[in-house]
Amino acid sequence: MSRIAKNPIPVPKGVEVNIAQGQISVKGPLGTIARALDPNVGIEKDGETLKCKALGNSNHANAMSGTMRALVANMVTGVTKGFEKKLALVGVGYRAQAAGDKLNLSLGFSHPVVQQMPKGVKVATPTQTEIVITGIDRQLVGQVAAEIRDFKPPEPYKGKGVRYVGETVIIKETKKK
Repeated sequence: MSRIAKNPIPVPKGVEVNIAQGQISVKGPLGTIARALDPNVGIEKDGETLKCKALGNSNHANAMSGTMRALVANMVTGVTKGFEKKLALVGVGYRAQAAGDKLNLSLGFSHPVVQQMPKGVKVATPTQTEIVITGIDRQLVGQVAAEIRDFKPPEPYKGKGVRYVGETVIIKETKKK
């Protein structure tokens, strides 16, 4: 059995977990998330904890038991605390502005870049060079942050571009004569 799957998932108060027909749904103060269960993994509710078990002895079932445990733990964390990714714009004239469910970016192109936020993800811009993406689905928050970063990833000579807060960009030395 997977080492990760051996750890039980604590379910805090105010969080409801429903397991039915190959699907698990978690409802909490921030919202509801549902996900299809892998047929090789069984999840059982034991009081205030959830336990994942591999159904069978195959390597795939063993691997998926740890994966499902991590996914369900992220669902529980998402509906209680939520997830957040912060991005920073580095460069002269680079600006971001949140307008409802759209993010307007000026990244030095001849045109503005507009990113539509998917349902369940909120974006905020505390300053013109900071972007904060929040939501209850960890995968979706990370995917949106990666898509925004892909518009202009940091370049290695001056470090200009969109980067995660805390990301270190290795700056190359310029060519000498």
